[in-house]
Amino acid sequence: MRTVTLPAAVIAGALALGLTACGSGSGADDKSGKLVVGATPTPAGEVLTYVQQNLAKKAGLDLQIKEFTDYVLPNTALQQGELDANLFQHTPYLEDFNKSKGTTLTPVTQVYLPPLGFYSKKTDDVTELRDGATVALPNDATNEARALELLASQGVIELKKGAGVNATPKDVVKNPKHLTFKELEAAQLPRSLDDVDVAAVNNNFALDAGLDPKKDAILLESAKNNPYNNVLAVKKGNEDDPRVKKLAKLLTSPEVKKFIEDKYKGSVLPVTGA
Repeated sequence: MRTVTLPAAVIAGALALGLTACGSGSGADDKSGKLVVGATPTPAGEVLTYVQQNLAKKAGLDLQIKEFTDYVLPNTALQQGELDANLFQHTPYLEDFNKSKGTTLTPVTQVYLPPLGFYSKKTDDVTELRDGATVALPNDATNEARALELLASQGVIELKKGAGVNATPKDVVKNPKHLTFKELEAAQLPRSLDDVDVAAVNNNFALDAGLDPKKDAILLESAKNNPYNNVLAVKKGNEDDPRVKKLAKLLTSPEVKKFIEDKYKGSVLPVTGA
């Protein structure tokens, strides 16, 4: 496995927008009540569960966790007031979601980096992909570009100058191996490994599928100068909610830093000291 620094655009797979309610119970109108936080199971849900079980009570925080298996409903639920906050996305994805869906979400604090990686059952080096190989990519705007730029960093492809966070396979200007790109929902990518030559998989879906990013990825992002740390987010106007401030402080505490380091052993990197 090689780790590289990726200077450009996580996480995150954008599924078709759904407005399905995820249940009531948010304390959005009661700043002294329970704080309902949406999260994907791994690693966000595990980090929040650690806070809930070990730190929240002492801090006077009644924390409730609501888990989601996609990257759309946690944001629509937050916008609709069914959640008080969420933890699962990086800022570029949040900004793209706001722009495309008309939401007003804002980051409160960075928490950890789940590096995106390429995985394969057919090769251990992206530079040695066969001619005409199939490459599976996340089909959301930010992570597709992120994956393509990771490939470009190894000289496998070349992207049109200035493509940046909006890069798609249409922006590939040099493709010497004649790669075929297959765009899939982020959650489907681990299951695609039997059918494609290589797949770019977001960290949380890799962990959910039993993959170890540090050991199993054939190409993995570096944390150095990486702008894609996952953030605790709220609906704009709720940044000063005292419950949110308590949670933000706990999520960036030495205790949570140690939990992340001990549990994920480099597969997820805490922002503090990363």
